[in-house]
Order: sequence, then C-alpha cells, then structure tokens
Amino acid sequence: MRSNIHLLSVSAATSISERSEKLWAWFNGPPLRIIVILLIAIIAQRLGSRAIAKAMNRLASADFIPGPRNMPARQKERAKTTGTVLSSTLNAVIWVISTGMILGEFGLNLGPLIASAGVIGVALGLGAQTIVRDVLSGLFMLVEDQYGVGDLIDVLDISGTVEKVGLRITTVRDASGTLWYLRNGEILKVGNRSQSG
Repeated sequence: MRSNIHLLSVSAATSISERSEKLWAWFNGPPLRIIVILLIAIIAQRLGSRAIAKAMNRLASADFIPGPRNMPARQKERAKTTGTVLSSTLNAVIWVISTGMILGEFGLNLGPLIASAGVIGVALGLGAQTIVRDVLSGLFMLVEDQYGVGDLIDVLDISGTVEKVGLRITTVRDASGTLWYLRNGEILKVGNRSQSG
C-alpha cells in the first residue's frame, strides 16, 4: 500500500515537473521575447521623451535672438511646438519598429510587408505633398520667428491677431471676429506689425 502511494506521489511530482518544464520552455520562447520588446519600447519612449523635454527647456531659456524681439513667451511656445513634434515622431518610430518585431515573433514574414509598406509610402508621399510642404513651412516659420501667438499680422488677404501657431496650420482672428485657418505652405508673405526693427 505504501509503495503504491509512493509511486503515485512520485508520478504526480514527475508530472508537475514535466508540466512546469514545458510551460517554461513555451514561455522562454516568443512570449518572453515579446515582453522584452515591449519593456524596451516603453523605456526608450520614456527616456527619449525626457531627453526631448530637457533639450526643449534649454532651448526655451537660451538667448538666441538679441534685441527687442527676444520675447521669452514666444521662444517657449516655439520650443513647446518643436518638442511636441519630436516626441510624436519618436513615439511613432519606436512603436512601428516594436510592432514589426512583435509580428516577427508570431512568425509573420515581414519581407513582403516591408516591400508593400515602401510602395504605400511612396504613394502616400506623392499624395501628401501639400501636408509635407505645410509642415516644412511651419518648421521654418517657427525657427525663423516670423510671427507668434498674439502678433498682429497681415497674411494673404487677412489682417488679424495670431491665436495659434502649429506646424501645419496657423489660426488668425480678424477684426470682425472670424477665425481663419491658414495652411503654412500657402503663406508666401507675412507682414508683422507687432515686431519692431
């Protein structure tokens, strides 16, 4: 009787041991690598966001524009906008790469996916030329400090106060109270009455 109980307990222990080994062998494969990929992506996102925030804080407090045009509020607004764009770009790159690596762990062949993404990217690039032009114009406008929030400007056929400056769109409120949304790529010349020589 004792030997039967002993044999049952030994077989149960062996069965539990085999199950735990199988479970560890399964977990040690793709699930563990997926968890590591996600952890690295989260850490990279946080470190990158902190680095961008520190760089933009230094940029906001630096004295790049001498003379009466050096307005700290405007410089902080430009740094904030640039920081937002850089953070968004960093997050997109990190998560696109992480998603591709996770899909690779599931056994998905990424070669055809990357090739089709390249073709789709070219098609989107050709179709989104105006968006790219607007964003690039917005970046240069911010870097060159052409106008900022609160400035009284004449742009296209509109005269009014700048309410918001973004990378793609600038919003201007005219004297009658109408809020105009202007694409930065279409702004070819600006008259700024708030900036003095």
